[in-house]
Amino acid sequence: MPRDTTNPVTEDREPAVESERGALVAVLLMVILGVAGIFAVS
Repeated sequence: MPRDTTNPVTEDREPAVESERGALVAVLLMVILGVAGIFAVS
């Protein structure tokens, strides 16, 4: 196996994994900003 992926089904989904990772980062940023906003208001 040339890649570090062990599941052969997910090897063809590199862009999907990247977009999913980007969406996860965006959600985490929104949660962090929301918590920071709550602390800023209170």
